[in-house]
Amino acid sequence: MFGVVLAAVVVMGAGVPAGAAGRVARGEADLSHHGQISLWDGRVGVWLVSENHGPSDVSQATVRLAFSAPMAGGQELPPACLWSSDRVVSCRTGALRAAGGSGELALDLRTAALPDEMTVEIATVWRDGVADRNPRNDRHRVLVLATGDPYVF
Repeated sequence: MFGVVLAAVVVMGAGVPAGAAGRVARGEADLSHHGQISLWDGRVGVWLVSENHGPSDVSQATVRLAFSAPMAGGQELPPACLWSSDRVVSCRTGALRAAGGSGELALDLRTAALPDEMTVEIATVWRDGVADRNPRNDRHRVLVLATGDPYVF
């Protein structure tokens, strides 16, 4: 049995760079996420713009927003989003054309308590097989104070 599994791994990995067995990149894109987050009276407002700086189109990507404080249960999200846990929301960006494609997302969420501050981590977690050699602009960690002020990233 081990020989069959090993043979399958060798065949799947043939001609593919080390560490990429089983994954086939379909071009390269440079995704980025920018926007603002506000926290006030147990509410979190997120406005996010996802962009593709190219050179390849991306048919779909997923961005994850991870909150350091739990959110209140029973909240509806936009159709492109789902709850991964009480602290994590994952959203589809939709198609992002090369060099100019963008998608917008707006969330208005309630926290489970009244935090004085929270950290929000934003990251691309899936990009439909397209490589991104510059992941620094699609990963952010934002400290948000409960002042109602917009914290830009």
